[in-house]
Amino acid sequence: MNKISYVAGILISFFLGGLGIHRFLAGKIGTGIIWLLTGGCLGIGALVDFIMIILKKFTNKNGEIWAQD
Repeated sequence: MNKISYVAGILISFFLGGLGIHRFLAGKIGTGIIWLLTGGCLGIGALVDFIMIILKKFTNKNGEIWAQD
């Protein structure tokens, strides 16, 4: 799976997190669709993902850290 730069991951999550774009890019298509249809689980899920990306804990579908330096 493709990894993304840390700054790009933060920006994508901040501006497009409610649409689940970061989840689609991480290969998590199922939850990406849920985020898209629910507005990032009413914003709560998007906020949790944003914090996880900042803390470098958000993983792609293979379990690898998605946004790295």
